[in-house]
Amino acid sequence: MAASPQTEKFAACLRMLKDRSGRGYDRLGKEAGVSGSSLHRYCSGLSVPTDYRMVHAFAKVCGASAEELRELHRLWALADTDRDVSAVTAKANPEAEAEAEAAPETDEPAVPVEANPGPDDDVVPSEITPDEAEKPPRSRLAEKLSSRFAILAAVVAVVLVAGFVWMPDTSTGGASPAAGDELLHSRACKSVSMGQHDECVRELQSLLTRAKGRLAIDGDFGPETLRRVTAFQVLAGLPATNVVDDATKKALYAQKVSMTTWSSAKVAQRIREVFVEDPGTAVAIARCASFLDPLYVLPNTNGSRNWGVFQISDARLRELDGTPLRAFDPEWNIKAAHRLWSVRRDFHDWPSCQAALKGTPNS
Repeated sequence: MAASPQTEKFAACLRMLKDRSGRGYDRLGKEAGVSGSSLHRYCSGLSVPTDYRMVHAFAKVCGASAEELRELHRLWALADTDRDVSAVTAKANPEAEAEAEAAPETDEPAVPVEANPGPDDDVVPSEITPDEAEKPPRSRLAEKLSSRFAILAAVVAVVLVAGFVWMPDTSTGGASPAAGDELLHSRACKSVSMGQHDECVRELQSLLTRAKGRLAIDGDFGPETLRRVTAFQVLAGLPATNVVDDATKKALYAQKVSMTTWSSAKVAQRIREVFVEDPGTAVAIARCASFLDPLYVLPNTNGSRNWGVFQISDARLRELDGTPLRAFDPEWNIKAAHRLWSVRRDFHDWPSCQAALKGTPNS
């Protein structure tokens, strides 16, 4: 299976650091506390480490700068998300793979032309059996009329079926939508999921941006699109299923949900106001966790998710009497993160980001 673009970028960054160090995998592995074969897999894009602390240790022994550590963490987060989202989506939508493999087959054997000849007006039977002699000969004109009648009947049937399909729906008080009006409801867009690249995804992205979601419209269903879908589902009061189901499509077209939220500048300002004890580190932790995006969602390998500015986990939300919807409120999220910080007056709840920020100037 080919590595995703996010994994390739992450692996390229690791290779750059490794090549620059001038040392081999085994030697770097001993210094970073990981096997040389594992480092080779990570640098080759064959797998992504689940724990960022190993990545940080490797980068440090390679002499990575503070800026390079921040960029490496960003690339690792995207690659880790891509892997985890693909696994979660496959579990949530097992029908997609089954439908792709269920190609129709036919059991009817091919019939040779010689074994089933068609009618030929120019062929006259050489013999007529006694039974056939008692029956009146069938007129060729009647056969032709019968054939034409059959064709006409087929055409009428098609017209009738088409009429029923486009007949106004009196039960809902309106007509069925014309093709292209609501593309996601068409048969072509029955399944819209991770890894897909087509007009269905482009339509989905257009609807999300119309709802004020921040993402590019490129027709590529990647981790960023899934994050926006999940955020939209939560804001719409729908189950966060990782799947663009009928309820989600209906809510997208209804245009009643707004994904408008704080800018990153406003988020950073409010963090500094709440974390008066250590504002610079708090902003850096939030930037590492969510890029200061109040609607950021990150899935975990165990099926849980992290939410909002400070990426508060499902478990922590339960402890804080919160919900994913509350976690998307930047004011609530920042204050909840401060409550977690106040327990030990440090950022132990964000170990990966804390590791990434070691030796990094506060921002």
